[in-house]
Amino acid sequence: MGALNDRTALSLPTGIIADAFARAIAAAADLAGATSPNPPVGCAILDAAGNILAVEAHRKAGGLHAEARAIAACQAAGTTGRIHTVVVTLEPCNHHGRTPPCSEAILSTPTREVWIAETDPNPRVEGGGASRLAAAGLSVRHLSELDHPDAGQLSAEAERLIAPFATWVTTGRPFVTIKQALDDTGSMIPPPGRKTFTSEASLTLAHSMRRRADAILTGSGTILADRPEFTVRHLPDHPGKSRILAILDRRGRVPADDLAEATRRGLRPILFGDIGDALTRLGNEGVHEVLVEAGPELMGAILAANLWDELVIIRRTRSDLPDQITVSRNRTKKG
Repeated sequence: MGALNDRTALSLPTGIIADAFARAIAAAADLAGATSPNPPVGCAILDAAGNILAVEAHRKAGGLHAEARAIAACQAAGTTGRIHTVVVTLEPCNHHGRTPPCSEAILSTPTREVWIAETDPNPRVEGGGASRLAAAGLSVRHLSELDHPDAGQLSAEAERLIAPFATWVTTGRPFVTIKQALDDTGSMIPPPGRKTFTSEASLTLAHSMRRRADAILTGSGTILADRPEFTVRHLPDHPGKSRILAILDRRGRVPADDLAEATRRGLRPILFGDIGDALTRLGNEGVHEVLVEAGPELMGAILAANLWDELVIIRRTRSDLPDQITVSRNRTKKG
């Protein structure tokens, strides 16, 4: 492939690129939580007219990466010769791991332009795929330079998609998400005889958050008071997914029967004495995202210690109105 000097002339219309990013992000988001210790990644491949040839995502560690899966889909459909633009949520890898480099897979096709949402945050990987592709003469562009009204939202979605992996690979600790459900008075306690007061849509959201998590962090008080299942029920779970149930239990109050029951439900219960030790050990276990589902005392302690990354508040106002959902990101988290 010869050097390409006029990169702007190669680009498809910005609306087509934005749509391709949206499709790639959606494909990856659907598999968030299934790919650890790898990050979720999505890829869309287009021809010179802007037609989508394939949309794929990385499905499981050890399997084909998103770019390789998309190229394989084109090969199966007989459209490899039409490949013009590759749109990917994360910079293609340029090293040999359990699979060959995605940069080389792209270079084996007639690809002329590659759009990347996020650069590889792994400090242990030398020489990113973007440099390799550009050195081979491809036009390499980034979502941050896309002049389209949806570019900002797409960038935020792509950044959130990679945030748990980026946090883990740069700090050794997991990304900590706190989920808090409140009624119209600000209470976290459901009415007598009920375990929740949120809407069906909010329950689905809560279970999707549980689905993408590698571990659930709770306190002994929550276990003893509510006996929560901590399973994914309002949407299909990732096949074969096994989550750690991290329980803060300084006084050893959780009975062995409760731990055995959690194991029967497919969880891996582990008791911890303090929050810092829990997060360190979970990081060592390869946990990318921890979902905190606990009472106000434990949630307050995590917030006060500034050990959280994201706070999702689901607030029930009136039964005839949708729940209010607010998401806050912590930009000053400790270590």
